[in-house]
Amino acid sequence: MTETVAAGFERGVATLALDSPGGRNALSARLVDELARELDRCGRDDSVRAVVLTHTGPVFSAGADLKAPPNPYTFVALLRKILELPKPVVARVTGPARAGGLGLLGACDLAAASSAADFAFTEVRIGVAPAVISLPLLPRLEPRAAGRYYLTGETFDAAEAARIGLLTLAADDVDTALAPIVAGLRKASPRGLAAAKRLVTARVLDAFDRDAEDLVRCSASLFASAEAREGISAFLERREPAWEL
Repeated sequence: MTETVAAGFERGVATLALDSPGGRNALSARLVDELARELDRCGRDDSVRAVVLTHTGPVFSAGADLKAPPNPYTFVALLRKILELPKPVVARVTGPARAGGLGLLGACDLAAASSAADFAFTEVRIGVAPAVISLPLLPRLEPRAAGRYYLTGETFDAAEAARIGLLTLAADDVDTALAPIVAGLRKASPRGLAAAKRLVTARVLDAFDRDAEDLVRCSASLFASAEAREGISAFLERREPAWEL
């Protein structure tokens, strides 16, 4: 069986690449499970100083796999695992990211994208809302921008993503931009990194403790609705949903 996450390692930095390009790296139950296992392995490996989360193919992630979606509790657990991993996780994005894929970016400690990347919260266009991914994202995003992009589903570029807090930085050459960041992580002590990460993720994890159960229930209710059934059918059939004016 083909793996959906490709792993590599160089000088203390593990690279985990979403590796289902034929499915636009959609977040299937299988991909979520495999990514969680790889993160666990990195957490146990003392030779790993940091993790770079990236992708194969032109798309970072199309969001949830609507044909084989992960259990929402499993997806929440994955986001929390990224936040609680005692090693920094750095997202490297060189293509489109949508919906649940933005949740992964929100959970990462640092996120960088090239000018080829763009982003959208597309949930409202299929009859649901960005509920679960709000856990790591709303503590990080500029509030007015979150309101705009959550409500409209508009696509925005990497520069705008950096301005509103979705990304740490945007650059034409993402690898050149990330080089000093990765070099800095290699110079940091493992214990110091773990302690510093706990400081900067504490407020995000508070949101998980407070809101995760309510948002999972909200998501489940929305996906079970008639509007979601119509929206998902329209998306899969490549047609406009019944409500579009």
